[in-house]
Amino acid sequence: MYDKDYSYFELLKQKIVAEMQKSYPGISPVIADWKGQDIIYFQEDLRIRVNANLSEKWFYTHMKSSYSSLPRIDMLNILSRYCGFHDWNEFRFKNKPGEDVVKKINTADRYFILVPLAAIVIVGILYLLFKLFNTQEYRFTFIDSDTKEPVIHNKTEIILLNDGESPAHFIVSEDGSFRLKTDKSKIKMVVKTPYYKPDTIVRMLTKLNKEEMIMLKPDVYMLMIHYFSMMRVDDWEKRRSRLDELIDNAAIIYQITSGKESTGMALYNKQEFIDKLTMPSGSLKNLEILDSQFKEGKITLLRFRINDKNK
Repeated sequence: MYDKDYSYFELLKQKIVAEMQKSYPGISPVIADWKGQDIIYFQEDLRIRVNANLSEKWFYTHMKSSYSSLPRIDMLNILSRYCGFHDWNEFRFKNKPGEDVVKKINTADRYFILVPLAAIVIVGILYLLFKLFNTQEYRFTFIDSDTKEPVIHNKTEIILLNDGESPAHFIVSEDGSFRLKTDKSKIKMVVKTPYYKPDTIVRMLTKLNKEEMIMLKPDVYMLMIHYFSMMRVDDWEKRRSRLDELIDNAAIIYQITSGKESTGMALYNKQEFIDKLTMPSGSLKNLEILDSQFKEGKITLLRFRINDKNK
């Protein structure tokens, strides 16, 4: 009721201005602009026409500002009589257009709410459509640069680097390929796989080229260690001198061990590791190099594990 009644009161103010302009044509058409002598003229005209008084304070409180509550009903009746109506109820009854004012106000409010909301929704839909039509699936196959054969290993890891985001990690599928759905035009990824040198790949993506082969360089040192672990017993002693050349005297070598309850680590020096590789043991066929570092052509750090063939 407050909004509707107050809209009537705003209309009553306009009627008061119209009545005052009959006696004082030069008075401001905006009642909120009245002050000083204008208010005195209104007080006098109100007293003459309806024999009623109002204070300057009351005028400033109710007539010059949008107040949070309507004036008392007795004052509303007085002001309605000043404008030619029997009382406030008659004024409201005969000024039904006041309801249209409320409707216009409500319509305007809805306009200012719904139009920006609709704009946001439309922009959101256009953005989603843009993402949908520009998102493509690309396939990358990793190839050995020497043999030209696919690199198929269930430990091949892709680290996707996105600006402003944490790296995303993926494992290459069993066929040695990596599939990526994206709407970006450029990607940057790090490829890490056992027995090959890590590489950072940067590619510009186009819808005309959705499949690409990426060459990986074999890590010769790690492949040799792997081959040594697979050789026949009578060949191992022949390779001790070659291992001695490959591994730095101060190399840090450790084996990752795992069990049902805990994970541990076994440290080896250069000679102990060579002995391990030249000792007849079927488990060495499951040796897997996890990490390595080199300096001046020699292995300075080696991390490996022996997989349980029963797993």
